[in-house]
Amino acid sequence: MNTLEKLPSMIESQSLLRPSLGLVMVGFLIAGALYCSASVSIAQLIFPTQANGSLITTNGKIVGSSLVGQSFVSDRYFHARPSAIAYDAFAVGGSNLAVSNPELHQQIKERTAQFAQHNHTTAEQVPNEMITASGSGIDPDISPESALLQVKRVAEQHHLAEQEVTNLVKQHIQPAQWGIYGQARVNVLQLNLALDQLSSTPR
Repeated sequence: MNTLEKLPSMIESQSLLRPSLGLVMVGFLIAGALYCSASVSIAQLIFPTQANGSLITTNGKIVGSSLVGQSFVSDRYFHARPSAIAYDAFAVGGSNLAVSNPELHQQIKERTAQFAQHNHTTAEQVPNEMITASGSGIDPDISPESALLQVKRVAEQHHLAEQEVTNLVKQHIQPAQWGIYGQARVNVLQLNLALDQLSSTPR
């Protein structure tokens, strides 16, 4: 096929290329730029706190997020669920240890003994959530029952009446979403911040 015979097909290809590129650019502008800009703008307008990461500030300083758990090891504070990733939000995930894995059994045994000893309770009373890592590794909440089991230790460390700390826990219980989804929970970071405020209040 000579050049003259190829010319119609070349012209046809070139005529299709321009609208194709134009369609790609329009799609990029609409789906890639305009849609994202509109979504971010609407989120910032309607849900500014959630859109910015549900950050928690104290005295103008960001101390964390209500969506991301933190490690509290001091006996002065309420402890969160164990984390297989050290609460690293960039490495979300669980331990992936099977139920039959001896390492998991050893971890559970050690965590059970530690929780029972620190909170003046028996091994049978230790909640499963306090000895097994969450699937995300950054779970910020514990059940009200797990928080109440830690009241005695925390109250002693802060020289507060147990009833005061119990009331504080009850004030921070968040019910199930719309009353039907999930279960009642307590945000550990928010509870510990409130605890600091309570213990620093003049008496």
